[in-house]
Amino acid sequence: MSWLYLILAIIFELCGTTLMKLSNGLTKIVPAIGMFGSYFLCFWLLSLALKEIEVSVAYAIWSAVGIVVISVIGIVFFNETVNALKIVSILLIVAGVIGLNLSGLKH
Repeated sequence: MSWLYLILAIIFELCGTTLMKLSNGLTKIVPAIGMFGSYFLCFWLLSLALKEIEVSVAYAIWSAVGIVVISVIGIVFFNETVNALKIVSILLIVAGVIGLNLSGLKH
């Protein structure tokens, strides 16, 4: 069940971040309310997932998937620019996040 909680936490994090963009700096009330609700559910579900999944593993997966998917959402739905350097940079961020979390280093 913990893996389902983690997957749902990732989905709500992606919803929250997308709604943050749509809220236009929290000036649009409906997306802003949705953002706060999504982040609440995200962190609640993440806390449930952490009952059985090691934090280094859960956080590495949560953050890496979030970085990749929200970047794709930005490119596809918000017409953000994409080029080779941006793609390589995103991949390096993902590799770095995974490496830091799996190495057991404290932040």
